[in-house]
Amino acid sequence: MQQKLHQWYNENKRDLPWRKTTNPYIIWLSEIILQQTRVEQGLPYFNNFLNAYKSITEFANADLNEVLKLWQGLGYYSRARNMHATAVLIRDNYHGIFPQTYAELIKLKGIGPYTAAAIASFANNEPKAVVDGNVYRVLSRFAGVYTDINSTEGKKEFAILANELLDTKNPATHNQAIMELGALICKPQNPNCLECPLNNACYAFEHKVQQQLPVKIKTVKIKQRYFNYAIINYKNSIFIKQRTEKDIWHGLFEFPMVENNKLLNETDLIHEFGENNIFIDTKTTQIEWIGNDKHQLTHQTLYANFYKITCSKAPQLPATFLKIKLDELQNYAIPRLLDKLISNDKLQQSLF
Repeated sequence: MQQKLHQWYNENKRDLPWRKTTNPYIIWLSEIILQQTRVEQGLPYFNNFLNAYKSITEFANADLNEVLKLWQGLGYYSRARNMHATAVLIRDNYHGIFPQTYAELIKLKGIGPYTAAAIASFANNEPKAVVDGNVYRVLSRFAGVYTDINSTEGKKEFAILANELLDTKNPATHNQAIMELGALICKPQNPNCLECPLNNACYAFEHKVQQQLPVKIKTVKIKQRYFNYAIINYKNSIFIKQRTEKDIWHGLFEFPMVENNKLLNETDLIHEFGENNIFIDTKTTQIEWIGNDKHQLTHQTLYANFYKITCSKAPQLPATFLKIKLDELQNYAIPRLLDKLISNDKLQQSLF
């Protein structure tokens, strides 16, 4: 199994920059960026981060808002915040030298068993098996494992199986190969079994149960939320606020917003703003509804209403809001939902 897998990998692997180095910092960058992100989407972000921060120390010295701005559009922003915190820790506690052993890596913020195993094996050739979504799929189909991959029992079972099959003499190549097989051949839908180097020993291929494996029982309920935004324009300035709650988009900036159990009309929006200490003189303002949008997160569906409020009298907002010029907005990290809004060419004139 190992020989066939490695031979296939050497002949078919994608040419990716993080595969050309054993630098743990570069490998860490790629692994965190590619969590929950396709390679095609993540590669430009990887290049941008590596160009901006050549070393872990440069990353640590960066302002968090700058990091979040570079991350904008990737989602799961806790990854970026954890990366920055880890960079600071390595700069201060490890003299800027990135750890390479699994035992040290697993202690770092944002690095779990998979990422620690990946960095340790790719950078240090440590015999630790990686188990990500691709590996779960390959192993469950190859060995015929029907245990739920979301369960505690399943995670243990697949970890044991992965380490049993691991080529301990060449773990870096083995881990890369099995992950690449899952990405290119053993796909979730329509796997290319006829081209798979392991098809002569694969349980799923023999029993025609590829679509039934792996077993993944979904128990997560999708929460629905309603965000009502206002882009308040006063003398060519707008107002933004940083999200500081333990919630989605922590650390990002957004326009004045009230969350409700529904999308609000103009009258209700102004009333709700008043309840949240945002006071606008309706006699000297123009209020215009400019659209709505739906934004899907993993566990949440967001429905958003957008209003433009043009004021001739200064609005009264809490001190937590920043007053900025329109062209300064590009310096702040904002959620993808709002970035889509202000990037819409058709809305540019009506917005600003």
